[in-house]
Amino acid sequence: MPAAKKDQGTMSHFLTPNRRRFLGLSATVLGATLLPASRNAYAAEPKQGGTATLLLSAEPPVLTTIAHTAFNSVYVSAKTTEGLLTYDFDLTPRPSLARQWSVSDDGLQYTFKLREGVKWHDGQPFTAADVAYSIATIKEVHPRGRNTFLNLVDIQTPDPLTVTLVLSKPAPYLITALAAAETPIVPKHLYDGSKAAENPVNTAPIGTGPFVFKEWVRGSHIVYERNPGYWDAPRPYLDRLIVRFIPDASGRALALETGEIDLAPATPIPYSDLQRFETLPHIGFEKQGYQYSNGISRVEFNLEKPYFQDVRVRRAFAHVIDRDIIRDTINYGYGATIPGPINPNLKKWFVADLKTYPVDIAAAEKLLDEAGLQRGADGTRLNLVHDYVPSGETYKRGADYIKQALSAVGIAVTVRSQDFATYTKRIYTDRDFDFTFNGMSNLFDPTVGVQRLYWSKNFKPGVPFSNGSKYSNPKVDELLEAAAVEVDHEKRFEQWAAIQQILVEDLPDIGIVSQPEITLYNKRIADHTVGAEGNAGSLATAHIVA
Repeated sequence: MPAAKKDQGTMSHFLTPNRRRFLGLSATVLGATLLPASRNAYAAEPKQGGTATLLLSAEPPVLTTIAHTAFNSVYVSAKTTEGLLTYDFDLTPRPSLARQWSVSDDGLQYTFKLREGVKWHDGQPFTAADVAYSIATIKEVHPRGRNTFLNLVDIQTPDPLTVTLVLSKPAPYLITALAAAETPIVPKHLYDGSKAAENPVNTAPIGTGPFVFKEWVRGSHIVYERNPGYWDAPRPYLDRLIVRFIPDASGRALALETGEIDLAPATPIPYSDLQRFETLPHIGFEKQGYQYSNGISRVEFNLEKPYFQDVRVRRAFAHVIDRDIIRDTINYGYGATIPGPINPNLKKWFVADLKTYPVDIAAAEKLLDEAGLQRGADGTRLNLVHDYVPSGETYKRGADYIKQALSAVGIAVTVRSQDFATYTKRIYTDRDFDFTFNGMSNLFDPTVGVQRLYWSKNFKPGVPFSNGSKYSNPKVDELLEAAAVEVDHEKRFEQWAAIQQILVEDLPDIGIVSQPEITLYNKRIADHTVGAEGNAGSLATAHIVA
């Protein structure tokens, strides 16, 4: 972990143009630039008051993302904790806890000037020490943090409102990685000396954000109340925000239809219901606000299991699973089949011309025979347990289809259902699984969103949504580490193209489809989607209009 170092230097060159590329914007520019995607035609000027309800399909394991990347935790974390920056729909950075920032010409120093007068919800002042502690901790314990801050060697705090991140090598993606849910700033005075992942503040968060945590009724809902001392007054406009967990798809659909829910991100109802919801006059559809995610679904193998250590078995699975069926039948035509680990929406890094595995039962049977997995007297080659991520009906239906498909080649599958906390513990801590159908976000850059899944140094039991397969390939490690510091885009693309080619040969996982995400919202609420983070942002601008 890099030291959070007190540096008495004045850094008088901070605004010298020939030394730095100045990137900071004033808070007034932020207000003029972050335009909502979802302002209703009849929305007036924001008015104070009211309660809004946000829907999640599963209960989050924790309420801050200092050491976690579960999607449902991502949707609540930024309500209380904030990041240094926020982002427009085109991923242009904007001020948040940092009011100005600059990057040295050699790309090795990032300096942030922090807002003055910001306080934590418990009344303590927010300072550079909090930022230094948070980033050092994220590098150590966050599933993506060790990738994002791989080259971070020092954190300097020359005064209470200045932080400089010092790198050993360039990190071309770093300026885009500082959003609230991705790199949350937490209070040092409440975390220091504890294990960040186990700190009780994670379940009763204290932040600087627009909403103050009030209560968490397990199995039901979370309540947040307006922060009266928020630095960006008069925001937030809502008096109260309730987050409800409804694991049943029909229950989610009913709650939306009857007006119990105001905001429902990440396509919360089955794709089969979307056309019907388009006809409801009080429901709106928002496709913006997912530029920070770019999710895919995939089948991931536990490479510690002897049968999956043979690539022929993994390739047999690829020949059996029909991506088109999952897209057309499970996803009702939404999304696109993918040949590898990257979402086509991440256009700067996507490679379409990769090795594919057409559906071919005979080829799969031959591979399994060659791997020594002969059919027994009952026709069964292998008995496996399949754990799907409990993030909506799509994964359950997909798991059921995969079970049926594998039966054709003599692989008997038991589909196991569980809650989210049990799933993450089983996969990433206990390592008690054969294979899993899950979703992963590519995020805004593959070094941040994709590298974590395949870099051998990112296998660490207990760290969720990291290298769950325990994949290790020295050539892939070499390419990942080179791409993480390459500032020339063409060279970096070539490195990522090579990585993708190797991954579809090795198949530690099988890319299935891209995940098109839609936010369904009640038209009585406006300005909820104002940047790349969408409803996973703070909701400080959201307000009631009817």
